[in-house]
Amino acid sequence: MTRSPRAFIFDLDGVITDTAEYHFLAWKKLAEELGVSIDRQFNEQLKGISRMESLERILELNSSLLNLPYEEKLRLANQKNEHYLELIQSINSDSILPGIEDLLQKCKQENIKIALGSASKNAPIIVDKLGITKHFDYVVDASMVKNGKPHPETFTTAADFLNIPYSECIGLEDAAAGVEAVNEANMFSVGVGEVKHLSHADFLVGDTSELVFEEIIKHYKVKCEVS
Repeated sequence: MTRSPRAFIFDLDGVITDTAEYHFLAWKKLAEELGVSIDRQFNEQLKGISRMESLERILELNSSLLNLPYEEKLRLANQKNEHYLELIQSINSDSILPGIEDLLQKCKQENIKIALGSASKNAPIIVDKLGITKHFDYVVDASMVKNGKPHPETFTTAADFLNIPYSECIGLEDAAAGVEAVNEANMFSVGVGEVKHLSHADFLVGDTSELVFEEIIKHYKVKCEVS
């Protein structure tokens, strides 16, 4: 008998709501303050990784910034977060991406657990602003894990709390590092975005409006039968 999934673990940025643009603008502002220029193409490599790792990649663009003391790096990371928090003040339920509310409700109807696995320490704030906190059985943010994506800890932490085997979890991601994390956790990965970035996903859709519950389950079961 083919097993069915028992948990959906959602990334936040780019899957539930598009705060990626706010992150880009906040990093861009900080970079300019440091005399460094970044564009949207560079920003692709910042998606799904921790705040400190993102900062390190920006500092690498200017060799004179490489040896900053840790305390200064921490100050800069916090400064970026202040820029970001200012930008997200306007987020509300209208900021939920297409198809997501239907998918959350369908999971509830089917008694499937729902967790959030985000690289953002601001995840609980954003979920609350979106008005969807009630849907989640557990929220994992960056402050709760030692290893950020692409390490699988974000997803395994959620599954362990829910007491559900990793093979019975589905992880939804829009970043290459996130899909890698889901795969490393031996979960079924659903990618949202372009194939050139997310070709390693078990199932790929172009945008969130294509996240149809029945289609995800169908592809999950096909993989189970093969493996």
